[in-house]
Amino acid sequence: MGAEGRIWRIVLITLMIAACAIAGCGGDDSGGGGSGGGNSGGGSAAASDQPGKGKPPITIGDKNFTEEFILGELYGQALKAKGYDVTIKSNIGSSEIIDKALTSGQIDMYPDYVGTILSVVAGRNNPPGSAQATYQAAKRFEESRDLTLLEPTPFFDSNAVAVLPSYAQQHGLKNVSDLAKVGSFTYADTPENLHRLQGVAGLRKVYKLDKLKFKPLSIGLQYTALKRGDVQTADVFTTDAQLTRTKLTLLTDDKHIFGFQNVAPVVSQKVLAEQGPAFAQTINAVSAKLTNEAMRAMNAAVDIDKKEPKEVAGAFLAANGLT
Repeated sequence: MGAEGRIWRIVLITLMIAACAIAGCGGDDSGGGGSGGGNSGGGSAAASDQPGKGKPPITIGDKNFTEEFILGELYGQALKAKGYDVTIKSNIGSSEIIDKALTSGQIDMYPDYVGTILSVVAGRNNPPGSAQATYQAAKRFEESRDLTLLEPTPFFDSNAVAVLPSYAQQHGLKNVSDLAKVGSFTYADTPENLHRLQGVAGLRKVYKLDKLKFKPLSIGLQYTALKRGDVQTADVFTTDAQLTRTKLTLLTDDKHIFGFQNVAPVVSQKVLAEQGPAFAQTINAVSAKLTNEAMRAMNAAVDIDKKEPKEVAGAFLAANGLT
């Protein structure tokens, strides 16, 4: 009953934010959604609702954690509802791995975080000073490789350094830079973040946290490690479902190493041209409705209530008239 109640809570949340989300869609995106509203028009409505019929098959990939599984399903199901022949290849791996899958033609599109595209894929260590500048820089980079970015989501999911409230109070921690006065401490993060600016490398180089001891852990295990006292600090994502149930203090990234992390689908320019304008319109219409509140609720439905990403994504799309 609790799990079903959670799904209905997602539906209610999405309905409440619908007015704001629609305002963010713009004229072109509403045209994609408007075809649903035009069903009363009769004969041509069925054809206009299936712009993907007869288009070449496409494969959507996603990375290796819950939020990405949900995003893959959201985009894939919305496209399928428009008649596109879509295969969803889930849990491919980190940005380094999934980027290779895209550039080698194993997949045609995947959602990524714009700051991560710049720092991890492009290898740039000087993040722009705003979300819009980060998106534009990431888009220019992708376009230099015959790829492009579709519209970004309103929600952003950045890395953050988390500690138990008692630990923060004990050491007077508010900002990440405050950790310098703690001395030695253990920091949990995923193995791939060891050499990233937005991970251990940035904490050591930019924040000068030379006494940081790194404990590699898979995504999700850092919460238990913090509770048990195995680590004193850990990397989390700001839309993690566990943050709705676990009291943690997120330290302010006062030197801005984590950058701006709105999501934008990365797609081949060739595929985009083959699929026609309704392809991008459909995806952009989904992205426009993805707020922080909606993503936290969907992440919680999967990670805490143990619903399937496919089911949760389907409920969200139905509530927003996207399927």
